[in-house]
Amino acid sequence: MKKLLLVFLSVVISGAIFMLVVSRKQTADLVIINANIYTVDAGNTKAEAVAVRGNRIVSVGSTQDIQNHYTSQNIIDAKGRTIVPGLIDAHAHMMGLGQSLSELNLYGTSSEQQIAEMVAQRVKNAKPGEWIRGRGWDQNDWGTGTGQKQFPTSAVLDKVSPNNPVILNRIDGHAIWVNSKAMEIAKRTNDLSIKIDGGIIFHDLSGNPTGIFVDNAVAMIANNVPEYSTEEKIALYKLAFNECLRYGITGVHDMGIDRNDFLIYKELADRQQMPVRIYALIGGSGRFLDEMLQTGPYRDNVGNFLTVRSIKLYLDGALGSRGAALIEPYSDEPESRGVITSSPDSIRLITELALSKGFQVCIHAIGDRANNIALNEFEKALKKYPSQAHNARLRVEHAQVIAPDDIPRFKKLNIIPSMQPTHATSDMYWAQARIGPDRILGAYAWRSLLDNGNIIPAGSDFPVELPNPLLGFYAAITRQDKDGKPRDAYDVGKTFQLSAEGIRDSLVFHGGWYTAQKMSREEALRSFTQWGAYAEFMEHEKGSIEKGKLADLVMLSKDIMSVEPKEILTTDVELTIVGGTIQYKK
Repeated sequence: MKKLLLVFLSVVISGAIFMLVVSRKQTADLVIINANIYTVDAGNTKAEAVAVRGNRIVSVGSTQDIQNHYTSQNIIDAKGRTIVPGLIDAHAHMMGLGQSLSELNLYGTSSEQQIAEMVAQRVKNAKPGEWIRGRGWDQNDWGTGTGQKQFPTSAVLDKVSPNNPVILNRIDGHAIWVNSKAMEIAKRTNDLSIKIDGGIIFHDLSGNPTGIFVDNAVAMIANNVPEYSTEEKIALYKLAFNECLRYGITGVHDMGIDRNDFLIYKELADRQQMPVRIYALIGGSGRFLDEMLQTGPYRDNVGNFLTVRSIKLYLDGALGSRGAALIEPYSDEPESRGVITSSPDSIRLITELALSKGFQVCIHAIGDRANNIALNEFEKALKKYPSQAHNARLRVEHAQVIAPDDIPRFKKLNIIPSMQPTHATSDMYWAQARIGPDRILGAYAWRSLLDNGNIIPAGSDFPVELPNPLLGFYAAITRQDKDGKPRDAYDVGKTFQLSAEGIRDSLVFHGGWYTAQKMSREEALRSFTQWGAYAEFMEHEKGSIEKGKLADLVMLSKDIMSVEPKEILTTDVELTIVGGTIQYKK
């Protein structure tokens, strides 16, 4: 009898303790357990579980700890899968992505004729006079061999679209290929025979435009293309949002919006219909910039989905279309040094004004001459506003080719190099042909910048590149393409376009393209999370999985921090959580 009583008392006490523990548990709106969590905090802490209340993380720890302290009606058992902070694309074009998903997608095309056939199909269903739009062609990908690839001409498009104007953006967004109908329309308001400051119009031997317009010359055609309506733009933005969520992107630095874009974003944020956090940059000078400088930076403090406190300027063009501004001539076009698209004085004056009004400035600079000018003008502006120097977070977008003496200046001036890893692996097939074996050592120089104490917020520049951040992560740690090439100097010599000097040191291609410039996996992950957050002044709000931060989380099908590099390319996003809400589920 005494034994039975003791057993009974034990059960009662155990039950009471259990009820006491349960009653002390806090309620969470979402709990994830049994996960492989890379928090990306200051100590690179690993964890197993996370609890979310509202749009914030309330606790991170072991599965046992979270289960002991939190109860929820929404528990996700990760079953060992990997979770990382929401991925941030620090340089992209949202409207461009939406357009690429609705217009002709020329990414990966291999010839002029293939594109002509795609245009012909679109013309069949087009209204008379309707513009045929597309993006993504790259003449460097056409044909075989390692010789110089020529730009196409309007004649190819005229055969398939004599009556519908055609405008096809090059992959980098810095050149267009158009047909004769498009030029006929443009001639009503433009003289296509003149030289354009900061732009190039290609002409044939008779002086007629060939259909290729570069940098500032693009506007001569583009200004005649009908604008999308507000309703059409909203639909395109929603396409872009969904595409981002599919790839685990929870935040985007949108590189250049106008007033209409801002009003659309603001309306969507106010209606809680914006599922991706947007850090939008004002596109260049003009009325919208003047208005924003008067009213000051904008931030949606309720949902933290929209911030406008930065200005996007351009200094040069792109390397692929030889518009990037170089100190010395192009190795494969000795008569050209590229183009400067904005005067240095205008860059300095806008930067000074921005600093006085609390705005950040981000300058597109690809060539070493453009990067040098950007650093020089930033330095002058910071001297006028020395109190801003420690936290202005001025940025050079791309920082693609840098002169050796300018690499240390980024850290010295606290200038952020904002770079896109997949640009290196897309351009590597022809980059040395453009700039030779000496300047290439300062190109896509991630390791050199990191070792000088810089951070590198990473992006894709979509739709220039595919939006998937894992492709950028892979490129950052391998400096190889999806086929694992180059493996060595033999691959480079066989398939890459090189300058006349050829390969000087075969060791630089052992296991990749100039492998000394690789990032570590930890750096690559930070570049798409915490460093991106810092670049938009939000490092205390997002970019890592920590208590108090916004609950932006991504669940992956594989552990990208430990699997073989090629496994990263087949890793899927299984869940994208933004502010504690599941916005995408595979």
